[in-house]
Amino acid sequence: MKIALTTSGSNLNAPLDSRFGRAPKFLIYDFDTNKFEVMDNAQNLNAAQGAGIQSAQNIARLGVAVLVTGHCGPKAFRVLTQAGIKIYNSSALTVAEALEQYRGGKLTEATSADVDGHWG
Repeated sequence: MKIALTTSGSNLNAPLDSRFGRAPKFLIYDFDTNKFEVMDNAQNLNAAQGAGIQSAQNIARLGVAVLVTGHCGPKAFRVLTQAGIKIYNSSALTVAEALEQYRGGKLTEATSADVDGHWG
C-alpha cells in the first residue's frame, strides 16, 4: 500500500507541509517495500487556480491509497475521495512523525475538507 505525505523536503526527516495542493513535494511511501520516492509538485505550487485538483489527480495516478497532510480543501477532498483515497490530517512536525502517527492508528480519517479553497 502506498501513502502520500506532503512535504517541502526529500527525506523522512523533512517537515510535513500543512498544505495539500500547494505542497512543494509529495513523499510517496510504500508499505510493501518500506521504500519511498519524492514527487515534485512545483507545477501546482504557484498555480493561479486548480492546484488542489491537479495535485489530487497526480497522486491518484500513482496508486496512492492514503494521504496524510496538514489541511485539505474542498475541491481536492472531493477528487481524492472519488479516487478512493483516504485522507488524514496531521500536525506532525516531520514526515517520519506523521508516518508513525498513521502506523500507530493515532490519526482520524477526515470526513470533509478542513479549510476553504485557496487556503494558505
